Amino acid sequence: MSLLDKSNRRIIEILQQDGRRSFTSIGRDLGMSEAAVRARVQRMTDAGVLSVVAVTDPLRLGFEVMALIAVQATDLTRVADEVSEWAETSYVVIAAGAYDLLVEVVCEDNSDLLRVVERLRSVDGVRSTETFMYLSLRKMTYSWGTGANGDGPSRRG
Repeated sequence: MSLLDKSNRRIIEILQQDGRRSFTSIGRDLGMSEAAVRARVQRMTDAGVLSVVAVTDPLRLGFEVMALIAVQATDLTRVADEVSEWAETSYVVIAAGAYDLLVEVVCEDNSDLLRVVERLRSVDGVRSTETFMYLSLRKMTYSWGTGANGDGPSRRG
């Protein structure tokens, strides 16, 4: 059995729609036993393919500012690892192109964002930053990657 066979892709899709759905209910929809669904989910979780979590919208939780900070830096791994430890960062990636790192931050307000930017600029190896403030969050999804039904973003058919 391939780790991402058609049944596992369907399980992922179902859990992306409702992460609290029971294995019994999923099994009923897919024609499998509850134990088979449980075992498949456990294998995908152990392999790091799947993690079932609660996803929140920071802007609805009282955080007023989200921004993407593009960074030019030396010693990328060290800078990325350090910034990844900060509570304000939600996404840190080493990138190719004009910027070396892309850092998404969630802040309480503009003053908090200013403190984060100043802190980032003081990290040894950071040469420059450019901040892109989010004015309106229009789409935030984690439902990509399976393509089991052909009705969503996928890198595989």
